[in-house]
Amino acid sequence: MGQGAQEKVATSLAGAVSEKISASLAPVDAELERRYPGDPGTRQPVHTVYVPGDMFAADTIRSWGDQALAALDDHAPDAASLAAVLGLADELAEPVHARVRAKLEHEPIEDLRVDFEDGYGPCPDAEEDEAAARAARLVSEAYEKGTAAPYMGIRMKCMEAPVRDRGIRTLDIFLTGLMEAGGLPDGLVLTLPKVTYAEQVTAMVRLLEEFEKAHQLEPGRIGFEIQIETSQAILATDGTATVARMIQAAEGRATGLHYGTFDYSACLGVSAAHQASDHPAADHAKAIMQVAAAGTGVRVSDGSTNVLPVGPTSQVHDAWRLHYGLTRRALVRAYYQGWDMHPRHLPTRYAAVFAFYREGFEQAAARLARYVNRAGGDVMDEPATAKALSGYLLRGLDCGALDIAEVARVTGLTRADLEGYAAPRRADLTNSPQ
Repeated sequence: MGQGAQEKVATSLAGAVSEKISASLAPVDAELERRYPGDPGTRQPVHTVYVPGDMFAADTIRSWGDQALAALDDHAPDAASLAAVLGLADELAEPVHARVRAKLEHEPIEDLRVDFEDGYGPCPDAEEDEAAARAARLVSEAYEKGTAAPYMGIRMKCMEAPVRDRGIRTLDIFLTGLMEAGGLPDGLVLTLPKVTYAEQVTAMVRLLEEFEKAHQLEPGRIGFEIQIETSQAILATDGTATVARMIQAAEGRATGLHYGTFDYSACLGVSAAHQASDHPAADHAKAIMQVAAAGTGVRVSDGSTNVLPVGPTSQVHDAWRLHYGLTRRALVRAYYQGWDMHPRHLPTRYAAVFAFYREGFEQAAARLARYVNRAGGDVMDEPATAKALSGYLLRGLDCGALDIAEVARVTGLTRADLEGYAAPRRADLTNSPQ
């Protein structure tokens, strides 16, 4: 048959067969759309900073930035010295150091949680009432003045019986204070700690529903993070993954799963000296969290290190190397967010994040450009890979590791183009060649 001849196309199944199959799978199609809507496409902060409720002040964000800059000046005053401490490649030293300093000057904290749980401890009710009201006022003022972090909120006490009423009251005071000051900010984030049963998540949903009704807010307006700090949150008594049920129990309100390094480690009996985010027990928990959250729109966050960069320079450098390494390790494992517990953790948080995105930028951008232009190359990519490449570049842009001009130079794409590739339709992924 000649090359230009038309192939004969023959089928054996009547059209009604396909219609019957589609009808039988309609409930599954709807379930996929409901349970797995995909990533929301919004910015994910690279970290969450926790500040005790009684220590949170109007200048907290600027104070953390200034303390971090002072630590750089004292212990790594130039690009070469920071690179030597962290083992940065020569070509990364200057851009990473410059971007770290710029970040600390203009946006030192991406996500701040005023803590009324472990970091705050038990206090007289009147004191916690006042602290919660003050937190609401200060958060509202920060957003009004343009000095807020992109994301801010509180961590309340958990839903366990001994502290449940106190946690609910603190949340009510905080949210009511925000409403009275002008409304809920777009960057509002709430954290529910020490969740062990899906029913506790359901209780949080009902609580937020009542608040929304009381203030005539759009249903579902208020979301929250679920903190994974107990073994029961990972594996239930019947052998199922509790965390997956928690996501469903949140009824679309869950925004993140945050790993609690020290509570979870202690729950499993890990000795204090070995409680760290790279312990095998931590890796197991976070892997379960990651799989449970995949495709649901719920994001996963790593925990923190309790080794502080304080003391003489040699001790600061040791702590920085540890924090940098843990942050890098998390990024490679697709945990793009973690906790920072001290201002001096900020330099290595941003150094690790910026190095991660800058060192892979040229290759990722060029690979995406080849995919877009169908130019081929030494790797055969498909829509799922284009999604990952675009997501990588967008995260780099959001945190300040990359600039849109340099991304456009290599890819020829706008941010809107990147967002389109990062959030393809389900059919585009399903029908991609394997």
